[in-house]
Amino acid sequence: MRVLKIVEKDRIGLMADIALALSEVGINIENISATAVQGKAVIVFEVREEEEDKATEILKKKGYKVLSEEMIVIKLKDKPGELARISKMLKENKVNFTNLQVMSRDGKETLVGLTVEQPEKARELLKDVLV
Repeated sequence: MRVLKIVEKDRIGLMADIALALSEVGINIENISATAVQGKAVIVFEVREEEEDKATEILKKKGYKVLSEEMIVIKLKDKPGELARISKMLKENKVNFTNLQVMSRDGKETLVGLTVEQPEKARELLKDVLV
């Protein structure tokens, strides 16, 4: 799975402009996370795999720099310490997170999506919890 990321100067209407650009060509945002930090907006989102190239092209034409990253999805037990265990393992193996998000929880299991600087190494380390 891949995610698209836009980092822009934060401003009123940025999300509206991005969502409108995609909706005008019939692309639905499947999942999104957005935050503003020190005047920068960081928007990480997913569209259907077959629409990634089209979404990237449309947004680049609108002047946005669009990055594409692989998202690794893992399934953890929904209990305290699971994220700490995984984070510690990646830290000890010098794998750095660039994004992490809880995708779903049902009280028993949690699906976590993460992007890292070394996805192949992370996949090997996380092979027992990969979805």
